[in-house]
Amino acid sequence: MSIDYAALLVAASPTPSFAPANAPLAAARPTPPLTAAAVLPPVPAPVGGGSRRRRLWELTGHAHCPVIGVCLPLPALRRLLARLDGSPTLDDDYELHCTMVSLAKRRGPMAEALQRELDRRYLRPLRDVARVKDEAALQRWWDEASAGNELGAALWATLTHPQCSAALQDRVLGRVHMHQHQVGMATRVELARFEQLIDENAVLARTLAQAQQRCTQQGAASARQREQFEAERLQGRAELIGCRSALEHLQAQLAELRAADPERGSRVQLAADRRELQERLLQAQRALQRAQQELAAEKARAQVLARDLAETQAQLCEVRTAALAPKACAAPAPQAAPRLNARAVLCVGGRLASVPIYRHVVERVGGRFLHHDGGDEDSPQRLDATLAAADLVICQTGCISHGAYWRVKEHCKRTGKRCLFVEVPSRQAIEQALSRALLEGAQA
Repeated sequence: MSIDYAALLVAASPTPSFAPANAPLAAARPTPPLTAAAVLPPVPAPVGGGSRRRRLWELTGHAHCPVIGVCLPLPALRRLLARLDGSPTLDDDYELHCTMVSLAKRRGPMAEALQRELDRRYLRPLRDVARVKDEAALQRWWDEASAGNELGAALWATLTHPQCSAALQDRVLGRVHMHQHQVGMATRVELARFEQLIDENAVLARTLAQAQQRCTQQGAASARQREQFEAERLQGRAELIGCRSALEHLQAQLAELRAADPERGSRVQLAADRRELQERLLQAQRALQRAQQELAAEKARAQVLARDLAETQAQLCEVRTAALAPKACAAPAPQAAPRLNARAVLCVGGRLASVPIYRHVVERVGGRFLHHDGGDEDSPQRLDATLAAADLVICQTGCISHGAYWRVKEHCKRTGKRCLFVEVPSRQAIEQALSRALLEGAQA
């Protein structure tokens, strides 16, 4: 069977404006038949109604182009053409498409082969749509099926369904037409993106080559370092062997000296005892110094207590004198001084000798005294637990480390605790800070 492809291309071209819209393409441009018995005359295409599915050659003229272009891939068309024609396949895709569209318009071997290929390829969608019995249900099925990825299956099953009317057919073909436009636009976008990816791939390839070059250089440097380390290890091993030999030689000399001077061991023991006694003496001196510091702190605390006792006695005398003096009228009772009511007060920083003084100041106003030196001797991790147990914090900024200062400030800001900053560590500064905190607490 030989096919005139030039005539088929002419037959597949658009219909002139003077021809009727629904007229067969052969009426406008006659197409040479394949053979006298191979191509049958066109059969009128029933649109809507009946119970038999329409065949490919029974579709309207403008439906064959989207069916061939969307439902069948180009390799499948080439295989069919080569199997039925036996001649070399067409290389141009557009020429192949036009040829197949022209052959599909009339019943013949190629149209029947295309029908069988479409029915075989879309067997499952055809079975699904066979359960549809009216045009409305068919339209709903088309809307759902065309929304997925199988547009070709939905197109073939809908156009060949017995209940597909002319209006539904126009709607289906219109949607397929617009979909092809969108696919073309998406293809152009993908091509632009593909070219961009090619450029990016070139950049990444250069970057990879540079990275591989750096890795090679680093590998060579690592190999040189390993060789250097191996040489140093061998040299160290040789030195170790030499040191062991020297140690054995010295041990032999020591044995000879001990044999020549038996009393040398007692002198060595006396020297070791002397060093031990000197170490004990130093420890005793350090303990004595700490005891002296503690004694000085206790004396300072005793002086503070004596002064407070004198102040208390003077106040008591004043109270007694005021009670014995005649009064014209009853004076209002003085308000009780505000107190801490056993709240925990943490003092961060300060000299060690002043800690008893700070403790007395806090306990005199009814508080519980807590102390942390700010990181000099106490553990910095212990500061967090002490801060959590405190109700009021007094931070002596001149006697703590920067880390302790920021830790105290961040904790008080996070928890909302009151923090009093004292620049000069002294008893008067602590008293003023506590008085200010008590007054603000009483006013609140």
